[in-house]
Amino acid sequence: MFQLGKTIVSEDILEKEFVCNLSACKGACCIDGEAGAPLEKEEIEILEKIYPKVKPFLRKEGIEAIEKQGTWVTGDFDELETPLIDGADCAYVIFDKKGTALCGIEEAYNQGIIDWKKPVSCHLYPIRIQDYSEFSAVNYHKWEICDDACSLGKELQVPVYKFVKEALIRKFGKNWYDELEKVAEQMFE
Repeated sequence: MFQLGKTIVSEDILEKEFVCNLSACKGACCIDGEAGAPLEKEEIEILEKIYPKVKPFLRKEGIEAIEKQGTWVTGDFDELETPLIDGADCAYVIFDKKGTALCGIEEAYNQGIIDWKKPVSCHLYPIRIQDYSEFSAVNYHKWEICDDACSLGKELQVPVYKFVKEALIRKFGKNWYDELEKVAEQMFE
């Protein structure tokens, strides 16, 4: 671990390799798990605001879940999350013709309907952020459903921090990311 500004960063994000392999996993991270995607406080207002524009992209089951539970929920540990369909799929998940899970929010973004890509926790995956009063912990999250992503990352030699570069800049800013790159360069000299 090392400190970078007000973050404590796991060296795993520099050392481990990762590239999403949707053709292998079919987007399992959006349909497996025990909770919705973690949300930041300011994201709940965004979800409420964009929902009418995202709704046409969603499945009937997702719309029903959102209209019953809300655009966001409070989880078991008082954490903000996306709602789930019957305790499984994220309510915002859609499927392409090949049965791959995709994000309905991101689809609306890709089509220029909204200007918000998706929750930052989804954008950052496989990195997870844990906020504390004095700092944020930046950790690599290992999940067996992503084994194919780890294999592809290794094959392509793409470290986690490079795979999620856009999301890290979105979360912490370009200066923070530039400093992270300097740490990585020094580490692998």
